[in-house]
Amino acid sequence: MIENVLIELAIMVGVGLLLSAIATKLKQPLIIGYIAAGIILGPSLLNIINSDGAITSFAQLGIVVLLFTVGLSLSPKVFRQAGKASLITGIGQILLTAIIGFFISYSLGYSITSSAFIAAALTFSSTIIVIKILSDKGDGETLYGRISVGILLIQDVVVMLILAAISSLSSSVIGASINLVDLGILAGTLVLLIPLAIYVLPALMEKVSKSQEYLLLFSLGWCLLLAVVFYKLKLSMEIGALLAGVTLSMSPYRHEIISKMKPLRDFFIFLFFISLGSQMIIANLGNNLLPIITLSAFVLIGKPIIVFIIMTLLGYTKKSAFLTGLTLAQVSEFSLILIALGAKLGNLSPDILSLVTVVGLITIAGSTYLMMYSENIYNLLSKLFPNILKKEKDMQLKATSHVNEVIIFGYDKIGFSILRSFKKMGKKFIIIDYNPEVIRHLQSHRINCMFGDAENTDLLDELCLSKAKMVVSTIPVYEINSLILKKIREYSEETIVILVSNSIEDSLKLYDQGASYVIIPRFLGGEHASNLIEKNEFNLSKFTKDRIAHIDHLGDRKAIKHFL
Repeated sequence: MIENVLIELAIMVGVGLLLSAIATKLKQPLIIGYIAAGIILGPSLLNIINSDGAITSFAQLGIVVLLFTVGLSLSPKVFRQAGKASLITGIGQILLTAIIGFFISYSLGYSITSSAFIAAALTFSSTIIVIKILSDKGDGETLYGRISVGILLIQDVVVMLILAAISSLSSSVIGASINLVDLGILAGTLVLLIPLAIYVLPALMEKVSKSQEYLLLFSLGWCLLLAVVFYKLKLSMEIGALLAGVTLSMSPYRHEIISKMKPLRDFFIFLFFISLGSQMIIANLGNNLLPIITLSAFVLIGKPIIVFIIMTLLGYTKKSAFLTGLTLAQVSEFSLILIALGAKLGNLSPDILSLVTVVGLITIAGSTYLMMYSENIYNLLSKLFPNILKKEKDMQLKATSHVNEVIIFGYDKIGFSILRSFKKMGKKFIIIDYNPEVIRHLQSHRINCMFGDAENTDLLDELCLSKAKMVVSTIPVYEINSLILKKIREYSEETIVILVSNSIEDSLKLYDQGASYVIIPRFLGGEHASNLIEKNEFNLSKFTKDRIAHIDHLGDRKAIKHFL
């Protein structure tokens, strides 16, 4: 028995490695390779996976470990980290996508229960995939990147609640009535866990954290303990693992725990997606061609449109709304777990599992390319549909003067400090930003500002750049800075132009085009620390003085809720 399991694991790892390498070559997420490997090795094709019990157990253990690590990230700070725009957009998108997805599924002939599961699966997007692509593009710190990550945080919280609720119900009550006894047991268990998480676990964590091995064993043991306890209470191992993570989410050691658990989680999740792929019924996919096309189109096109509408109503530029929408145009890995859980409970047929898995593959693959070429897609569509995606006429909001000595593009982390300097110098300045929340904040403090996009050439012409003595752009995008610099140098060689860049190569290009100075943020910390050491040497009183000044500065940022 054990020999057969080891042989199958070896084959699964080998095929999974090969197909994952192909997926990587095609710039696709590894999950595509995992599921494809399961399809090939499953009964529909090669029929190599025969140790169903062992593989299924490994896959279920993967879900337990995954939900534990997700729970570690779901601290009460999540909603505050997400931000107001992400919270409103995220909740609005979840509700609208779920409602529309339900009616589409129901109109395709699926039952109420199946339609509810399908709608829920279509609602959520992949945090892992989106963050990876944003990081690869260097867009993690852009406005749309931050809003996208915030929306995904909201989605993660909601999908975890749904998974917890579904896994707590028996197959006989889903779609009918709620088992009040199970809910009572769940509520009682939660009441017991709260004081345990507040008073007991922190003390235990303090002791075990002295050894990395103890920390890993304690965390894994706590996860498995709650999973077993919930299973014995006839609830579910999944919700037990999730709550085990949540109870440790406020621990200062949670990041260390996540890093230790990651290799274990990744391996078992690999087995889960292999198992998921092996359960697909390829022969029946032809009969589901219309639902597959319809649901995939809804995810790839409908979800971005929903996000686009919500964000434009909130006052964001059409480009920011469009780019944010594209990041959510796929099905989440948690959506596949949700459907697998529904099938496990006996509420969904294998056809539904196959349907949603195929939609997941199509949308994950499609959205990857949509995100990678989002700028090009936006530029193309803005030409094809100018009435919908045309650049908005920028609105000047309480700008005290049309001619300013200093023009600042972007009230970012750097812009906050630069603004303070110009205030001290008593110079006339104006801040241009395309985040409506930033504009509202600046207006409330009577700071001269304008809502606008630095890529809008009409705006650049209206700003009288040639009459400014200094222009500062805190936007770390080469193309935008190059455009601003070109506009300025058309009229003046005397204007001081300070720009921000994230790479040495782009900085040198901007210098060649006439930039006065280029700031590279990741180098600033080292330079500042070096200057501080040279200035203070070994004088503790001088460091204490700088320390107090820095604390005051951080307090100023915190007081204005500097969310950027």
